[in-house]
Amino acid sequence: MSAKPEHYDLIKKPIITEKATMASEAGAVVFQVAMDATKPQIKEAVEAVFGVKVKAVNTVVAKGKAKKFRGRAGERSDKKKAYVMLEAGNTIDVSTGL
Repeated sequence: MSAKPEHYDLIKKPIITEKATMASEAGAVVFQVAMDATKPQIKEAVEAVFGVKVKAVNTVVAKGKAKKFRGRAGERSDKKKAYVMLEAGNTIDVSTGL
């Protein structure tokens, strides 16, 4: 399956944090995805873009924090994260670009 432009719109960027690194040891890769992306769409996009087999997709919506911007109250936007579990033998190197 070849990657379509809408696949690149779904997957925004890989998330490289301490928690995501711990998940990668269990065979999961974490991506920030579009807020309206569904689990089947995320699975299809990751398989098409990276050429791997996906076992499961779990999603989390991280609510934006209330912060002050130059003394004024503001709020960061919400983010959707996808924990993508890969089939055995499949890997994605998130340190390189798409």
